[in-house]
Amino acid sequence: MRLRLSLALAATFMIPLAIAIPVVYATTIGRGDQILIPGLLIAGADVLLAILTLRVARRILEPVERLERARSEMADAYADARALALRDGLTGLGNHRAFQEELTRQCEITKRHGAQFALVLLDLDAFKSVNDSGGHSSGDAMLRSFGATIQPALRRTDVAYRVGGDEFAVILPHCDAEGAAIFVRRLLATSLEARGRAPDEQAVSFSAGISATAITGPDRDALFRQADAALYWGKRHGRTCVTIFDPARHDGDGGQSAPERSAAVARIAATGGVRAVFQPIFDLVTGTPQGYEGLVRPLAGTGFADPGALFRAAEETGRTVELDLVCLDAVLGRAHQLDLPGSITLNLSPRTLESEDFSATTLLRLLARHEVAPERTVVEITEREAVEDVERLTQSIGACRKAGMRIAADDVGAGNAGLRLLAQLRFDIVKIDLSLVQEGAVRTSSLEVVRTLKELADRWGAHVIAEGVETPEQLNFVRSLGIPAAQGYLLGVPLDDPARGAIDLARLATVKTDPLVERLRSVQGALLDPAAEAGGVG
Repeated sequence: MRLRLSLALAATFMIPLAIAIPVVYATTIGRGDQILIPGLLIAGADVLLAILTLRVARRILEPVERLERARSEMADAYADARALALRDGLTGLGNHRAFQEELTRQCEITKRHGAQFALVLLDLDAFKSVNDSGGHSSGDAMLRSFGATIQPALRRTDVAYRVGGDEFAVILPHCDAEGAAIFVRRLLATSLEARGRAPDEQAVSFSAGISATAITGPDRDALFRQADAALYWGKRHGRTCVTIFDPARHDGDGGQSAPERSAAVARIAATGGVRAVFQPIFDLVTGTPQGYEGLVRPLAGTGFADPGALFRAAEETGRTVELDLVCLDAVLGRAHQLDLPGSITLNLSPRTLESEDFSATTLLRLLARHEVAPERTVVEITEREAVEDVERLTQSIGACRKAGMRIAADDVGAGNAGLRLLAQLRFDIVKIDLSLVQEGAVRTSSLEVVRTLKELADRWGAHVIAEGVETPEQLNFVRSLGIPAAQGYLLGVPLDDPARGAIDLARLATVKTDPLVERLRSVQGALLDPAAEAGGVG
């Protein structure tokens, strides 16, 4: 603008001169010295006009220059503000908004030009425990350290983002899923190195899920959803792993993203969208029920086909405590209505027992509301979830036991966590996982493991229950080891209103049926009861 205005003023200045000079020259040549003085006067007037024009031009250009400087400063400020709005202040990476914009842009490029790209979602392992134990400063240091680790690993075209608390994303243009997996494995190896950049820095591990446009096409939502599904499948199966999306393995959550699953769990917790069913636990000497394990089934329309998917979603999205509380309320309320004899077993996650939002007092209030005595209550802790705070868990268990409740270790033998818990905590009941029970009937190695667990429990004075008894062979196997109690589909399926009477153990132990036929018959029995759907935890 300033250049155009300067040229215009210069033209205004030159026009009078261009007119005056020829006039003066012509008059001087044509008429001689007689009109020299008038010609000079004309030239002088033109010079004066030019000087006035320059003064006017200066007065005009000064505000224009100020306006131009202000416009330039405003443009710079806007650029800085936009860059700041798209940057994560802690790590220096792009933030969630920048990630969404770039993901949309890359999808548009793919639609126009067919250039593929890969999306990587990362989630730090054990971030919560670091944040809880060392405070937010330790968590922030961990995030900054990881952000500094990502930056040097990127190509010039790659962009990394922090999209949530401990969640990161990387967009890799001109890259397929396999290439992205190579990049992530190198990043994981670098991140796991304790390089000692600062005295308090630690090695950082993470889990990663990968999707690419070659798998999904340029569908922004599908790309994110599938990378998210691969990420959480990896976290459920061991963590610190890199998982490429596979529709056959990772599409079991109805195509929901983590925020969608979190919202679905929250709706269930707010509305009580579960119903209780009960599976009897039988004395293997008398055939009478010792008690009943309370289980839950998600109601139709909640977005979860089975309780396994519901509890996985709660664990992944940090809503285990609120889901456990609504399940406790449903089980205890239904148990009171049915007036079931014997003990009532309640399943609780270690996450809940470790949480500051839960205490023995919370459970005692629920028991009192539904008129279930603490002495009848068994708190069952599954071993499928790793324990993060053993001290806190020990305190919660001790408070429950002091109030009169018994404590059971569930699914012992399914992994390593339960065996560690058996060494660290005292349990009143040890429940042997169905995989060991079912394999023990046909494999000598599994038989010896079950026998050892039984001997250890006897030494500790704990009551032993065999889970997953589904065939006569399995029933005879657990009875031959002297295991005093069992539950399973051969003995009784989970029902809304289970039987109270004794079962004929001798008949069940001698009936010869194909194991698959027996299981299908048991499942069919559950399906025939409209209030009891097959499948689920327990």
